[in-house]
Formats: sequence, C-alpha cells, structure tokens
Amino acid sequence: MPDVTKTDVQTAVATDGGATTPVAAPAAKPEKSRSLWGDAWNDLRHSWIFGVSAVLILLLLTITFFPGLFTDTDPIKGDLAKHFLQKPKLGHVFSADWLGYDQQGRSVYARTIYGTRASVAVGFGTTLAVTVVGGLMGMIAGYFGGIVDSILSRLTDVFFGIPFLLATMVVLTSFPDRTTWVVIGALAAFGWTQIARVMRGAVITTKQADYVHAAKALGASTPRIMFRHILPNTLAPVIVVSTISLGVYISAEATLSFLGLGLNGVSWGNDISDGGNQIRVAQWIMLYPSIMLSITVLAFIMLGEAVRNALDPKLR
Repeated sequence: MPDVTKTDVQTAVATDGGATTPVAAPAAKPEKSRSLWGDAWNDLRHSWIFGVSAVLILLLLTITFFPGLFTDTDPIKGDLAKHFLQKPKLGHVFSADWLGYDQQGRSVYARTIYGTRASVAVGFGTTLAVTVVGGLMGMIAGYFGGIVDSILSRLTDVFFGIPFLLATMVVLTSFPDRTTWVVIGALAAFGWTQIARVMRGAVITTKQADYVHAAKALGASTPRIMFRHILPNTLAPVIVVSTISLGVYISAEATLSFLGLGLNGVSWGNDISDGGNQIRVAQWIMLYPSIMLSITVLAFIMLGEAVRNALDPKLR
C-alpha cells in the first residue's frame, strides 16, 4: 500500500484500491460577531481623540481624588506679609511658588489643584442626575405614548423654554450656603430636558422592534420590557449626549462661580473672578485656572465626540 502524504495545506489523501481520494481539511470556525458595544470599543481603541481625552480625564480624576499627590500647600490659608501678589517662579516646578500668589497671599498652584475637585464633582454629579431624571421621563413618555406622552412632552417643552443659566442663577440666589449638592440640584433641575428628548425618540423607535413584540406576547411585565429589552438598546445616544454635556456643566459651574452664585469655596470660577479684579497687575491669578478649565472642558467634549463617532453606525 502506498504511503499516505500530507501537504502544506493539511489535505489528507486516502487510498482505496489504488485510487486516491482527497479529503478536505476541517472547515475553520466562523468568527464570533461583535455587538454594537464591541464594535464601538474596537473603534475607540484606534481613535487618537479617545486616547488623548482618556489620558487627560484620567489625570483630572487623579487630581480630584488625590490632590495631596500634587501639592501639600493649604489652598485657603495665605500669608499677606510674605506672598502678597508674588509673581510666579516658573523654575520651581510643582512647588507652591510655581504659579505665584493672589492678593490674599494664597498659592495659585494649590488653588488650581484643589479647584479641580469642585468643578469635576459638579460636572459628574449633574450629568448623573440629568441622565437618570431625563432618561426616566423620556422612557416613560416614549413607551406609553398617548396622554402620558402628551403631558410629559409638554412639561419638557416648558422646562426647555426656560433659559438654563438664568433659571439656575435665580434658584441659587435663594441659598446663602451654596454647597456642591445645592449647585448640582440647581443645574440638574433645568438640564434634563435634552436627555429626555433623546431618550423619548430612541424608545419610540426601539419599541417597534420584533423582540419587544415577542416579549409582550410571552407575557413579560412592563418594567421588564422597559429595563431589560428597551433600555439597553437606547443607551447609545444618551451616553453620547451625556458625555458631551459633562463639559458643559463644568463650564456652567465656573460661570456661576465667576458671577458669585456658585460654590462657596475653592473653585476655578471664583479664582477667575478674583483674578479679574487684579488683571492689570497680576494676570497669573486668572490665567492658570482658565487654562485648567479650558483643558477640562475640551477633554470631555473630545471624549463625547469620540464616543459619538464609535456608536453612530452612519459615521463608521
């Protein structure tokens, strides 16, 4: 009997009465298809916009939670006799003297570091609040429709027509002690309308899908259909809007603090406002908080743009 040979492509040859019959190699297993989130993550990994924004946001979060790693100077206490409007010493990197001192002898560098905590906390807190409130309002309106949709949509239109910053300023004037939670509540009270509209539109489209009709036919309860079948398939546009809005809320907090209606404490907006009064003699007081604010807002807007490009099939 002749020998059985194997080729480089792994095709076996069987002998049967002197005749040779090629035997095909086993078929390769088909690749597992990725979901929308898998495709989005694959796109994000190869996006330089996402990489840059992720590094910046990681640095900002590190400063927020561990400011002591960057400075051991108290941002509140100052020495007027020693540091009144002292100019920056750029050679003393990461020291209290690095970015100079303000009119009360406080380190601008220390205040810029600790001001990150206030702005980022307000931004994340407001974004979480408006996403939950607006998402629930939009989901209920889009799913039930009819009179429920009409009432909630008209309510959304009323809040949408109120000037966002002006209404927030009016509310904050009623609170002499404006803590982080007070500012978050005031911003969230008038900032949920856009999320509600986006969620409503996504739910109206998704509830027509076959798997939703199948779940209804099988007797699934309304909460199960809404939170197990509809919600996971409507999160993509909400996440995009929320990510971009985060930078907007950080900017809004700085604007309110600049006008004297924001946080009663260390904040970029407060320092920018104080620096405006000394802009002719001490430009550094408002320069460095302004740079940090711009970088922070830009980082979150870039992140939102990268997420939008990854989750929108029309842009991929």
